[in-house]
Amino acid sequence: MKVLLGVGGSDDSLRALERAVERAREASDELTVAVLDNPESAAAVDDVEERVRDTLAAADVDAAVRRLEGDPGSRLVDVAEREGFDRIVLGGGETSPLGKIQLGSIAEFVVLNASVSVTLVR
Repeated sequence: MKVLLGVGGSDDSLRALERAVERAREASDELTVAVLDNPESAAAVDDVEERVRDTLAAADVDAAVRRLEGDPGSRLVDVAEREGFDRIVLGGGETSPLGKIQLGSIAEFVVLNASVSVTLVR
């Protein structure tokens, strides 16, 4: 399966990184990691990219790592559709005190606009 993982530095996106790398190793997915500039995260893009590369190296997973410039949600959707990805994976947000999931702006955009399957990791 050809998988596009979006990582923007939030805790949920780093959990998605761990799970996607684990699945890629087990299922031989063709993984591409898109490092995003997430306005909702305090992490610097360079730090996020370093974390991604360290995680891939530690798991011995060969994956493409690239940065996406511009609006993160629309760029993920565009790349996934233009380059024939089967799935987009991203962090899935947090649970509210009432038990409902609260999506960040990037995840919400991708879920509402992608024509490929989307997996949210919480």
